[in-house]
Amino acid sequence: MILYETIDELMEKAYAAEGKTFGEIDGTGRIKNLRSKGTLGNIIEESYFGYEINSVSKPDFENLGVELKVTPFKLNKNQTYSSKERLVLNIIDYMKEHDLTFKESSFMSKAAKMLIMLYQHVPEVPISDFRIVKSFLNEFSEEDLAVMERDWEIIVSKIKSGEAHLISEADTMYLSACTKGANKSSVREQPFSPIKAKQRAFSLKTSYMTNLIRKYLTPEHMESFSMPGELKTKTVDQILEERLSPHYGKKIDVLCDEVGIKYNPNNKSMIPHLMAKLLGVKKNDIGEIEEFSKANIKFKTIGREPGGNIREHMSFTHVDFDTLLSEKWEESELYRIFSEQKYLFLIFRFEEEYKKGVKRIPYFEGIKLWNMPQEKIDGELYATWSETKKIVKEGVKLNKAGNRVNNNLPGSSFNNFCHIRSKARDGKDKILLPDGQKITKQAYWLDRHYIERILNE
Repeated sequence: MILYETIDELMEKAYAAEGKTFGEIDGTGRIKNLRSKGTLGNIIEESYFGYEINSVSKPDFENLGVELKVTPFKLNKNQTYSSKERLVLNIIDYMKEHDLTFKESSFMSKAAKMLIMLYQHVPEVPISDFRIVKSFLNEFSEEDLAVMERDWEIIVSKIKSGEAHLISEADTMYLSACTKGANKSSVREQPFSPIKAKQRAFSLKTSYMTNLIRKYLTPEHMESFSMPGELKTKTVDQILEERLSPHYGKKIDVLCDEVGIKYNPNNKSMIPHLMAKLLGVKKNDIGEIEEFSKANIKFKTIGREPGGNIREHMSFTHVDFDTLLSEKWEESELYRIFSEQKYLFLIFRFEEEYKKGVKRIPYFEGIKLWNMPQEKIDGELYATWSETKKIVKEGVKLNKAGNRVNNNLPGSSFNNFCHIRSKARDGKDKILLPDGQKITKQAYWLDRHYIERILNE
């Protein structure tokens, strides 16, 4: 094994890999038979840095306290870069982790200092031609570490409560506990419950990695709404509340006037533009703010009636009928969305009761940062997906009723939680079902009564 005595010596070697393909680096010949990118890191470890592959809990370059991570990024259609996947670190030992402090944690012992080597994943290109683009030494900022410590505490608190089986990636902001195993039978014992929990590993969210990758590959950086050092002592929830609560109770047209943007209820970009202005950033969309990007926070606007009820269900992703029959639950788009994402609900309330044709201007009532509990994901959400898959496999029944075409996909009365309904430009906006029938584009929707319960908690 080659021993690197200083970090400078190690980094000099890492920088020299930039521009090289894995085929050029490979000294073992294994890449010729490699079908998966999963062992590309092993080629870097063995052929480039000259050390044997291991699965010990200590950093790869133990004498320097540096862990090596080789991870892919991709070029998006809009010419931006993003991480292709989360950065998986180490398996969580439920029986031991709860006895540690954050500084002693398996995450910190493994990832406090990482040599990250980025390669570009290009579809239809042989793995051997994937190229190392950038190498850098990553040490987390004090603010990011403060957020990650709170994330770690959330994960550990569930272990201590005997709820390791209810851990979800969406519980946390930057550091998550992703499932890690061949299948559903990959489970582990937990110390405070007889229920076995899915095997999980500490990981940096894909959204966090995307932000990190852009920092090194692009000159432009995202804008932050928090003050320097603020995240060391406050959560994102607290900062958002402090920034936005002075505006609660004001009508939306008044808020638009105060920040200098045109009030237009038909303009879908108005709300994100308004929120960005209220948070004090120059961006025109809150989705482009650094804290939201890192933590994979998406926003949803909710309109409440004077009594607090909600008139409309909440839509999410379209149903992909092309992949539905072949996909597994935990690899599905629906599972990924709710197991990984947090949602910032922007809540507006009307003062007048709804009357068809009468325009109403709501006031800004408040916000709520939410993610779907894992028991709901494994329960009602899975039931909707499973029933949809079953019906599509058997053949969707389409029945014309006047100008409408009804179907037997799970409707709003299926489980009063999640259902399928159309989400299309018009009746002509159709797609093909696997059996060749045409149907208007369908989407997954959360029931409005469930959203009401979330807001009332």
